Amino acid sequence: MLNKPVYLTEQGFRKLSSDLQTLLNSKRPELIQQLQDIQGGGDWMDNADDVSIREELAFVDGRIEELQYMLEHAQLITLGQMTSQIDVGSTAIIQEEGGPAERYVIVGAAEANPSKGLISNESPLGRALLKHKVGDEICVRAPDGELHFQVLAVS
Repeated sequence: MLNKPVYLTEQGFRKLSSDLQTLLNSKRPELIQQLQDIQGGGDWMDNADDVSIREELAFVDGRIEELQYMLEHAQLITLGQMTSQIDVGSTAIIQEEGGPAERYVIVGAAEANPSKGLISNESPLGRALLKHKVGDEICVRAPDGELHFQVLAVS
C-alpha cells in the first residue's frame, strides 16, 4: 500500500475503529477457538471445516491489516466547510447539459457510497471535480464517453 492519506469523516473513523475492535476482540478469537476445537478432535487434516475456518481467518487478518492501515493514515475531513473550490469534504451541485442538477459530497474511498451521493475523491467524477469552482465546466471520461458538467454550487 502506498503511504497516501485516507480521507475519513469523524463518523467514518469511528465506524472503522469499531469494525477493527470487533474483528480483533471477537471475530478473530472466535475463529482461533474454532480451529483449536477442530484440531483437538482427532483427524483434522481431512476436515473441510478446518480449511474453511483457515480461509476465513486469513480474510479477517487481511481486513484487520487494511483497517489498521486506514486508521493510521487517516486524515479527518469536515463535511460542508465553506470554501470557494471543491475539495474532499465539499458538497458540489453539478448539472449535465439538459439534465437535472445532481448533488455530490466528496469523501474518501473508504466512505464512498454513490447511491447516497457520496463519491470518492479517487473516482473519475470526484477527481474531475477537485479544485473547481462555481461556474467551471468539467469533463469526465466515462465508459459511455465524455460527460460535460457545470458546477452550480459548492459548499
